Formats: sequence, structure tokens, C-alpha cells
Amino acid sequence: MIRVLVGATSAIVRAGLESLVRESPGTALAGGSSSLATVARQIETLQPDVLLIELERDAEEGAAALSALGGHGRAGGGPAIVVLADDPQGAWTAEALRSGVRAVLPREATPAEITAALEAAAAGLVALHPHAMDSLLRAQPHRASSEGAMPARPGQALTPRETEVLGMLAEGLGNKEIAWRLQISEHTVKFHVASILSKLDASSRTEAVTVGFRQGLIML
Repeated sequence: MIRVLVGATSAIVRAGLESLVRESPGTALAGGSSSLATVARQIETLQPDVLLIELERDAEEGAAALSALGGHGRAGGGPAIVVLADDPQGAWTAEALRSGVRAVLPREATPAEITAALEAAAAGLVALHPHAMDSLLRAQPHRASSEGAMPARPGQALTPRETEVLGMLAEGLGNKEIAWRLQISEHTVKFHVASILSKLDASSRTEAVTVGFRQGLIML
């Protein structure tokens, strides 16, 4: 069971998120607060696995407020952070990811998308809205050239679970079948597939399987 601590300024929004966490079979509500400072103080006593944070209208100002969480993010060994924001593709997203945020979703994300992001973040995965991913990919080459560093490239090693999913793709299984076999949500499968395509620099599942065979990740 994933323990979730909710942080949202609006009482209505907070109540909705808390209700979602309570009703989802794989999550349990650890607590809730209207301020990030209070959330930071509650982490040690409530021991949540994931923080579900709704940012203020000014996303950049809200992202700066995440610094109140200090080293509590996953990078510091604490809970993963899932953020809901009006502008999931803003320039602040990269900085948020560096501060321990593991998922950035639009404020209008569906309950299923939020639940999937919580599951992915708890599993150590990064979950981004497609627009946020596009924004980061466009910004990376510019940042790399301005800093004299090479841009991030595909070629990262697949995790054991991603290798498992890749093998199932080779079997011709769809998301629903993979989700059933691994006992995870279909949305989590989509996150795994997106990560596989990115790491293998593949534009489709078929190409990912071909690359996987070539690299010896899956066998005939």
C-alpha cells in the first residue's frame, strides 16, 4: 500500500485529492495540509511514500516553494513527489525534477492518471505529461551547448521491470495483457513503454523490440 501525503492550498482541491487517495485500492492517505512548509514537517512523523502536491497558479513561484521540502525528495532518500500544475511544460519543470519531483501532471489530470503517477513515482519512475516531455527535450540541447556539455542521449540501461515489459512486447502483448500479467495498472505499463522507447531511441514498439533483439536484451 502506497502512503500518500497531500499538499494543496485550496480546501476543495485538497479534499478531492484526499478522497481520490482513499478510494484508490493501492494507496492510503497518510495526511494532508494546506502548506508545503507543514508538509515538510509532517514527513518525518507520517512517513509517506509519495507527496501529492498541487502548485499555486504561478507555477514558477510554486516550484520555488518546493525548496521547503529540502532534502526530503527521493534524491535525498525521502518520499517521491508528484506535482499537479496549470503549466506542466513550463521551464520550471526541469528544476523541479532536479529537486526530487518524480511526476508533473496538468491540474486537470484524470483520477486514473494521478493514481498511475503515484504508482510510478513510488516505484522510482518518472512520469511526465507528454507536453512536459516535449518541452524538456527541446530545452536540453540548448542547455547542453550553453554549458559546454553533451546533451543527454539514449542508451541508458533498462531496469529489470522494463526488460520484462520489453520481453512481453516481443510476445506481441498489449498494455492490458501486460498489466494483467504483472498485476500493475495499464497506465503504469504505458510509463514503462515510454521509458523503454526513450532509452532504446525507438520510435515504435516494433522498433524497440528489434533494438532489444540486436542488443541481446531479449531472446528468440
